[in-house]
Amino acid sequence: MTAALRAVPTAPPLPGHVILDQVRDFVARFSAFPHEHCAPMLALWYAHTWVADAFYITPRLILSSPEPGSGKTRVLEIAQHLTREPEMTAGGSAAALVRMVAAGPITVLMDEVDTIFGAGGGGNEDVRQMLNLGYKRTATVPKTKGDPATGFTVERLPIFAPTALAGLAGRMPDTITTRAITIHLRRRRHDEKVESYREAKVIRQAEPIRDALSTWATGIGERLVDAEPQMPPGVDDRPAEIWEPLLAIAEEAGGHWPTTARAACSHFVFDQKTTPSLGVRLLADLRTLFTADGTDRMHSAEIVARLRAIDDGPWSDVNGKPLDAQRLAKELSLYQVAPLTFKHNGMNAKGYVAYPTFTQVEQVGLADAWSRYLPAEIPGGAE
Repeated sequence: MTAALRAVPTAPPLPGHVILDQVRDFVARFSAFPHEHCAPMLALWYAHTWVADAFYITPRLILSSPEPGSGKTRVLEIAQHLTREPEMTAGGSAAALVRMVAAGPITVLMDEVDTIFGAGGGGNEDVRQMLNLGYKRTATVPKTKGDPATGFTVERLPIFAPTALAGLAGRMPDTITTRAITIHLRRRRHDEKVESYREAKVIRQAEPIRDALSTWATGIGERLVDAEPQMPPGVDDRPAEIWEPLLAIAEEAGGHWPTTARAACSHFVFDQKTTPSLGVRLLADLRTLFTADGTDRMHSAEIVARLRAIDDGPWSDVNGKPLDAQRLAKELSLYQVAPLTFKHNGMNAKGYVAYPTFTQVEQVGLADAWSRYLPAEIPGGAE
């Protein structure tokens, strides 16, 4: 019998939607995720690591939890069996990380980042800068080469790489979280069961899934370069930029994945509970006060008193002292909002207005700041 007759026919490759289903189901076996959108998002994120060069952006993945023992490391352990050239690390110098990425392609899986950016983690601005800038394909870090005798040259090292970061909540810089998709993990309840991690078994079972994923993803890479996936309503600017690679891959996969991916996008963009900056919280609370009173102006003394009375607000203790008119003015000045003197409720005093009655380049009203830094609607549906 000839070799041709003995050959076993090669099975046709699996379609993309089936492969992503397999990745999603495999990931879900080992983690108790807080909601249904986590495993599909991770499947898409793992797929994008194989074709990251097709995109201008690679979204950071953040695994956060309020306490240790919430499954962050486990997600990274599973990720290293499904992503492209994974590098599991915990910290390291910026110079070493840059060299690793430049020699890539790699997928950075960084655990315990709270030790880098948390209390006592100062002096890591180079790492922060690399993680901030490295989500864009054109980003580089300049390094000098040579010596005084022969002269110096500048070497531009690429720092673009898919990166997953795991750490305790509240320790991650805003400059990184705004470039990321974040899963807020929690400790498992006693009735929540997941499979134990047995490395040899996981490697054996993950290998065919990983091979199918890499083959399919790299096969669609050229088409992804010009992809313009449909965004869910209201997703624009940076969130759209962050989600574009995952939605593009979902559309190529077909099946239920375009719908599933857009549902996940909407959840992570709109439904996640995030902690706003102090200034954004101040703008939001002011808009709530003005809207509740149906007014377009309020004196500083009244604003301060009412802000301090908010039960869950930070205004009774701002860096060790209650909010006062001076601190209020300082915070609002960052948004080019300054106090004015006007008569209100029979009293003439300094305060703030939503719509100034005059035009001045360096000064705007609260309404302008609200329109720029807050969602279009406030809780309760008022605009």
